[in-house]
Amino acid sequence: MHFLFKWLLNGIIVTLLAAWYADVTYLAALAAASALAAIAYLAGDLWLLPKTNNTVATVSDFALAAVFLFAVRYFFDWDLGFGEILFISALVAWAEWLYHRYVLGGELKVPG
Repeated sequence: MHFLFKWLLNGIIVTLLAAWYADVTYLAALAAASALAAIAYLAGDLWLLPKTNNTVATVSDFALAAVFLFAVRYFFDWDLGFGEILFISALVAWAEWLYHRYVLGGELKVPG
């Protein structure tokens, strides 16, 4: 259930914005968003988040999204600019921060 929520959340953000900015098909953007959600769930939510905190996991999600989108841009020749990748990654990170709060039942303590 948690993965489905994450997939929908990331899927909406990445699919719509990648299709808009890169002028790719929605199916291609959805495939990329699905791959990103799966990687982020396995690496971030199942491995990193339980060992650290929401801040570390969110920053990692931002970095993962940016690196992933740069890789997709390079390998599939998507027309995504640096600023567009950072904007999409920032929205994904914001959504991930909210998602992590949901996963942890609102008992998340942000350090500082």
